[in-house]
Amino acid sequence: MRADVQVSAVPRARSRIAGVGRVLTWNGGSLWIGHSAGHSAMHAHHAIQLSIALAHPFELKSGRTGAWSRHNAALVRPDARHEFNGCGTTIAQLFVEPETAQGRALLAMHPEGDIAPLAVGAARRCVDALARQYEARAANDALIAAAQACVAALAGLAPQVPPPIDARLERALQELRAKFAQPVSLAEAARWVHLSPSRFRHLFAQHVGSSFRAYRLWLRINAAVEHAMAGATWTDAAHYAGFADSSHLNRTFRRMFGFIPVMLIRE
Repeated sequence: MRADVQVSAVPRARSRIAGVGRVLTWNGGSLWIGHSAGHSAMHAHHAIQLSIALAHPFELKSGRTGAWSRHNAALVRPDARHEFNGCGTTIAQLFVEPETAQGRALLAMHPEGDIAPLAVGAARRCVDALARQYEARAANDALIAAAQACVAALAGLAPQVPPPIDARLERALQELRAKFAQPVSLAEAARWVHLSPSRFRHLFAQHVGSSFRAYRLWLRINAAVEHAMAGATWTDAAHYAGFADSSHLNRTFRRMFGFIPVMLIRE
């Protein structure tokens, strides 16, 4: 089936708390799951966003058209400006890096439009399993496994498997993930895989779809969130992920997610 889509009114004023829940990450993706208490400002980020309602529908606003729409499940393309309103319900936000095999498959299924209703029929059991694991307060590993199964089921609906990315770029991405907090330049990353900076920049734009700097910021934001969700203060999380200070983290977080990190409450 496809999620129902309805144009809706502008949501209520933003809450001082954006959400209460859990954030779990893995190589190439992450799961943000819990109760949505408010709605975000306009923002954009590197990852594909798979928003799935575990109870009642949510709303998305396109930065391109300015229109709000109501969904049970939707895909937001990378770098698409949008606002999100969880409407006070329980939401699973699955972020998938577009350069991964699953990310490329998802984009191939939805080549047009910044926001697309998501076909969820083949993944319904996975979504139900994700909800059950969350409601049962399952261990992180079990919840991650359920989230990864949901992404795999949705990506598996693609009519054909996209070609793999350049092996040299994949090696560079692995290094960047391992060195997320280090001040790595594009020229240094190019040397890792024996490419000129100009050739590396071309490959990066072709396969990753964002700038080198934007991708590194995405990795650092994810590292900061994971560290804070494990119990660190946001100031410590900022330093851990290589941000100059918490203000730098706040500005970057707001640009990518539409709210500041202290509005995200760990369960």
